[in-house]
Amino acid sequence: MANNSIECPVDFVLINGNKARITAGSVFVLMVIFLFTNFLAIPIFLLIDFFVRGFKLGKYSPLNFLSDKLIAIFSIQPKLTDQAPKRFAAKIGFLFSFVIMLFLVFQLPVVSLIAALVMATFALLESFVGFCAGCHVYSFYSKLIKKKSDLYSA
Repeated sequence: MANNSIECPVDFVLINGNKARITAGSVFVLMVIFLFTNFLAIPIFLLIDFFVRGFKLGKYSPLNFLSDKLIAIFSIQPKLTDQAPKRFAAKIGFLFSFVIMLFLVFQLPVVSLIAALVMATFALLESFVGFCAGCHVYSFYSKLIKKKSDLYSA
């Protein structure tokens, strides 16, 4: 019987999940603006922001700062969640931002827009329904690595 369960990375450090969802909402809004404008500064900004959030420098993230302000203004109560899936998703967002930027620079706007649409969809799902696409990507990656490891150890 196949194991189809989703595996998420965990590090047992808790963060405010509502803050992560608001930040994802900001990413979604930025990606929608990008989809209509093709403005190169947006993926560059997101590349930097995802980098600082994905590589333990989240206190320098402008989107985290914005999320903190929105939480304070609207008195949103925290909902604790493990930070590892969010950090992994930020690393995936960093890669997507890099790909979007790269394809724009090499004048392949259709491919760039497809990657932006995927990223916008993931951000929308995280922000509005709490669906962590990063957990699904991580599960796929973990299973792929395990199969590759099993292949070489046999």
